[in-house]
Amino acid sequence: METAVTGSEESGVAEGPVEEAAEREDGGCEGLWELPVERCVRRAECGRCSRPQKVCLCPFFPVHPLKVSTCLYIIQHPAEESRVLRTVPLLAACLPGDKCKVLIGRRFGEDRYPELAAVCRNSSTLILYPGAEAANLEELALIFPSPSTIIIIDGTWSQAKDIFYKNSLFRLPKQVQLKTSISSQYVIRTQPTNTCLSTLECAAIALAIMEKNDGIQETILRPLQALCSFQLQHGAQIHHSKEHLLKNGLYDKPMPKNKRKLRRMELLVNNVKI
Repeated sequence: METAVTGSEESGVAEGPVEEAAEREDGGCEGLWELPVERCVRRAECGRCSRPQKVCLCPFFPVHPLKVSTCLYIIQHPAEESRVLRTVPLLAACLPGDKCKVLIGRRFGEDRYPELAAVCRNSSTLILYPGAEAANLEELALIFPSPSTIIIIDGTWSQAKDIFYKNSLFRLPKQVQLKTSISSQYVIRTQPTNTCLSTLECAAIALAIMEKNDGIQETILRPLQALCSFQLQHGAQIHHSKEHLLKNGLYDKPMPKNKRKLRRMELLVNNVKI
């Protein structure tokens, strides 16, 4: 036996009072449907830097890509790709395409990345990652062969650490670090310590050292300085490092319950290198 109620029968059971209520509601909103709807117009973007045209960064890029012999491999954590104010696109816009190669991922096996594996095995390749075993790039550059390749990991410190230690390929190149006391100019993003630098800043300093040309550093930093200036003019705030906030009693977030993280923050306050 067919027990289902057809659509017309269902509506016949309860249509009376429901329709009357709907008519009353429609009557109250009658004039609203005729109001003009404001269309959302997307801001015009620059085709080169993908920034809104009012804050286009193209005037701050070099007219022609910088001529360098050193090749950069940027190993970018996937989380960085979605950030709006990231620095790697600014770096890439300053250099020839074959001198700045960006690889995105967390794990880099030899089978999937044979070109990267060959680069890591090359004796003229360096990886920029600080640590007890790292040599100072300024000193090594005096005796290191040219042209060379430098691998730089792009991500937060925890992301970079994870990529460095969980990919055996990155333990093959000579490990180097920058010996510098300058503060980051990337003031619209919080850094762990006062001397932590953005990927662009690290690349700019490293290229200036390897190419023996301080002008390279100045040129690459120019779009970063403009980016920060534009953001501050439009409401962004200067971000002090976590080290600065902790030392001056300005850190307003809850302290971590994780003992390892808490220990790291104690080291920042006591100015111990971590």
